[in-house]
Amino acid sequence: MTSARNDQPAALLAGAFFLAIGAMTVPAAAQTAAAVECAATETMRGGKNNFVPDAPLVDDLGKGFVVSGTVRKAGTCEGLGNVRVQIWASTERGGEGEASNRGSVMTAADGTFRLETSPVVPNFGQAHIHMSYDDELFAPVFLRPLLQSREDTSIQVDFNLAPVADDAAGS
Repeated sequence: MTSARNDQPAALLAGAFFLAIGAMTVPAAAQTAAAVECAATETMRGGKNNFVPDAPLVDDLGKGFVVSGTVRKAGTCEGLGNVRVQIWASTERGGEGEASNRGSVMTAADGTFRLETSPVVPNFGQAHIHMSYDDELFAPVFLRPLLQSREDTSIQVDFNLAPVADDAAGS
């Protein structure tokens, strides 16, 4: 039994060593996860369908369905304020080509946005919305997220914008 007691301090020391090593690696793992989480959002197939540049800024596009989210800078996850987000959809008011189903909102200082629309209806068998960012400061992104169900009353769409390289902006 004496030898078991002598091994306890060594076991405790070894356990503490592995805990310390594990604690030192957590921040690196968290940083890797954050970098992946803040990767630039890629345009989705069909996202640009029926896009019309410079949709007017609107207070709402009806009542009954809420589109919200956060726009961040790729790589840093910094919320981007004063960014124009365009949203359009087929709703109970008509198709996604209808001017009354298309509008833009500006993000708040923390990058969040919110726009209420009329309830979304399926188009080509899928209830979905379209969203875009198309400006000169960041690479364009066109999204076409699907709703889980026709009965959904909201959708949250977060996306990350990649800055346009200075040399690419000048050419």
